[in-house]
Amino acid sequence: MTVAIPATHREVHLAARPQGELRTDHFHVVEAPVPEPAPGQVLVRNRLMTVVAVMRTLMQDDADLPMPPYRTGRPLWGPAIGEVISAPGTGLSPGDLVRHNHGWREYAAVDAAEAQRVDPEEMPDVAAHLSQGFTAWSGIVRAAEVRKGDTVFVTGAAGGVGSLAGQFARLRGATRVIGSTGSERKGRHLIKELGYDAVVIRGAGPIEEQLREAAPDGIDAVFDNVGGEQLSAALAVARRGARVALVGTLSGQLSGDFTAPIEIDTGSLILRGITLRGMSGSDHLDAIPQAMREFGRALREGTLTFPHTRLSGIDQAPRALCELLQGRHIGAVVVEL
Repeated sequence: MTVAIPATHREVHLAARPQGELRTDHFHVVEAPVPEPAPGQVLVRNRLMTVVAVMRTLMQDDADLPMPPYRTGRPLWGPAIGEVISAPGTGLSPGDLVRHNHGWREYAAVDAAEAQRVDPEEMPDVAAHLSQGFTAWSGIVRAAEVRKGDTVFVTGAAGGVGSLAGQFARLRGATRVIGSTGSERKGRHLIKELGYDAVVIRGAGPIEEQLREAAPDGIDAVFDNVGGEQLSAALAVARRGARVALVGTLSGQLSGDFTAPIEIDTGSLILRGITLRGMSGSDHLDAIPQAMREFGRALREGTLTFPHTRLSGIDQAPRALCELLQGRHIGAVVVEL
């Protein structure tokens, strides 16, 4: 069946580089011609896209990241899932679902080698393919090396990564899982819905004091999304032999930086045998198949959930990112196009 392709589509451009808090007027939703795929490319009608905190950092002209920054007056990019519309001369076929990195637009011309076929049966909800499940799994399994009986501390526990990391820690045998978050409402959700045993609330008093109360015997593993004061507190409360996965820098990313500096007493870490390990997903690509198999199986069996919020329409994508950075939602934020 031939699918009618419109002459134009909508895409989101960066209107101006933000200084301070991100606002929706930093974006323009524009109408543009539907791209014509070159040889070796496929035309994809995007169905879902996701927004993540690192997108704020990519809006800085001097973002020191191993990926290209966003350019003003040009479409943004990011994870998306879409349906292949045309794919001449490639291994893909019209109707295939693919994951790619050309979100923030309704149609995309994607190099066939970059379009990863998605099995719609692998996850109960295809949107889970846009989750940060791989980051959560690899941080818990490979970087923090969570083991049976561990007490685990997850910072930024209500976000897209943290809301899954705590659940993976439990599946790996952790007996006590503690999370940090920014509000009592989110804290209640972490305990009631996501299986956390205790929470630390940013702004409700010194983090270290709250953490010592929540983990009187210390912490065996840390999954750190935030850095700053929360990482300092985790290191102070860590037990001998603790493993610390450094996964994100949310305390700096929210304003566009990718730094979250703290003062570290290296002598104390040496004497306690504590391991700090920076975790970049690009160093663990070999683990993607195993991580996604375990993620999909846990979702189907109901031993893990995919917390997320959905907004509808590409015009809602700027608001989705702004609200994510404001901490308005629990879990991932997905936009249906």
